[in-house]
Amino acid sequence: MVFDRDVARFSVGVIGNVIALILFLSPLPTFIRIWKNKSVEQFSPIPYIATLVNCGLWVLYGLPWVQPHSILVVTINGTGLGIEIVYLTLFLLYSDRKQRTKVFFIVLGEIVFVAILSVCVLTFVHGNKRRAAIVGSICMVGNILMYAAPLSVMKLVIKTKSVEYMPFFLSLFSFLNGVSWTAYALIRFDAYILAPNSMGTVLGLAQLLLYATYYKSTNRQIAEREAKGEVVMAEKSVSGRVAQKPRNDSRV
Repeated sequence: MVFDRDVARFSVGVIGNVIALILFLSPLPTFIRIWKNKSVEQFSPIPYIATLVNCGLWVLYGLPWVQPHSILVVTINGTGLGIEIVYLTLFLLYSDRKQRTKVFFIVLGEIVFVAILSVCVLTFVHGNKRRAAIVGSICMVGNILMYAAPLSVMKLVIKTKSVEYMPFFLSLFSFLNGVSWTAYALIRFDAYILAPNSMGTVLGLAQLLLYATYYKSTNRQIAEREAKGEVVMAEKSVSGRVAQKPRNDSRV
């Protein structure tokens, strides 16, 4: 049986699309929590800001005028772009004014940057190889930023010994996404896809190791917090009953 690289690459690319879609959807429980609580709490917007620009850059890279035969790169990153816009909209709605302003201007800057890059590359640079080299190099940086974005959350995990604000499925599918796209890049060598995704594999594994390390201490902290909350509620209830108890007036 003859090994067909194109078929293998397409098959791995489809698997990569499925895993990447799950990766993009994995923070959904986090944003449902934000929506219900009407607060972003200590959740960081950095991973979603980094993913937004990363998706925009890879959509540009996958266009037939830049890197032909990369439709699977366009489909998944176009989908991811839409999902990240929804996430960041919720983040803007439920963050405080200072953070909202900061996130808004960063996102605006990213949109302007991708738009200017697209116009410049498609207008002034001629030939697919040159376009792919320019956009691919920038995509590498964007992809590395996306994978490195959780480093700030990892720092918080180590400091607090809690993984409460580092969603497990986001870490898991970051790892699997890195593995699948590394394999995709190796079948027909593409350095621009290989370099950042191999790094993403390592960072995703590091997050999973942190999760395994601090999972028990997280549950302990949550249990202690809930127990403390129950005690406070009980004390308030008792205090309320004492305050409402009628006093016996003694009249002579």
